[in-house]
Amino acid sequence: MTCATVVWRAAEQGSAGRERLTPPASTVSPVDASPGRRSRLGRWLREPLLHFLLIGLALFGAYRLLNPDAGARSSANEIVITPDDLRQMSVTWMAQRRPPLTAEQWASLIEAKVREEILFREALALGLDKNDTIVKRRMVQKMEFLAQDLSKVEDPTPAALKAWFDKDPERFAHPPRASFRLLYFSPDRRGSRTRADAETVKAKLAKAARDAPVTEQLSDPFMFRDSYIDRTPEHIARELGPGFARSVFALKPAAAWQGPFESGYGWHLVWLDSLEPGRVPAFEEVEPEVKAAWIDEQSAEARRKAYAAMRARYEVVLPEPPQAAGTPAK
Repeated sequence: MTCATVVWRAAEQGSAGRERLTPPASTVSPVDASPGRRSRLGRWLREPLLHFLLIGLALFGAYRLLNPDAGARSSANEIVITPDDLRQMSVTWMAQRRPPLTAEQWASLIEAKVREEILFREALALGLDKNDTIVKRRMVQKMEFLAQDLSKVEDPTPAALKAWFDKDPERFAHPPRASFRLLYFSPDRRGSRTRADAETVKAKLAKAARDAPVTEQLSDPFMFRDSYIDRTPEHIARELGPGFARSVFALKPAAAWQGPFESGYGWHLVWLDSLEPGRVPAFEEVEPEVKAAWIDEQSAEARRKAYAAMRARYEVVLPEPPQAAGTPAK
């Protein structure tokens, strides 16, 4: 029998015979047994402060459900100076040959690091990195460095390296080299007679030795060197012009002055001491160079494939090409 049933029947019998019915102790609830406690609970439930607290807890719970990472945002405002940062500061300082850092200097360096980080984060928050050419180039450069690190290849086996060399040995050919001395004839001093003067001096020196003192008296001072030792055609072409380089390497060594040959500066007589023809070396002679070239080629191929994979994820939209004048618009 429930408590509500007992109370209802007591009221019914009271109206009929005015008899008081006391329910059994086992059926009386604790709340009914303590009217004072029930009244205090009612007052608490009607308390506005309790209502305010419950509403606040509900709002906080709903916010956390909608923003699960809100609690982690506080870490974004932390600037952590690590031991590696301190070591880097110390190494940079000592590399400038300065005395050991004092406490004040340490504090200044740390504050400069903090300032840099704060300004960087605030710049990112304001979007200052967007549409900035310098920032874009720096990011591209760092991405290329990253791609270069990821494209490192393992060393090849000697057999694989030798097979790769044999496919194109001319790639490692040694260029020809020449050693010679010059006599210079200046167009600024001699004008239209420059080449003829060089021919005349050549005839006078037909029986003279290479280093005869008279050679300096008969020629003009040259702004560059007057003697070249073991030079390649590329080197000579850079200093005296490709035409002059071709003339020199077409000569044969002889104990006499040859020429005259024109350079970008005037006319010259040439005493060719030696000429070593170009040749393809044996693999063993150039194995280190072959290995370096192989690694460069493999790394470049790896970077090319990595970029191709990235490029495939994008679609490039180009504007319509400009129409020629008088062409009707489509």
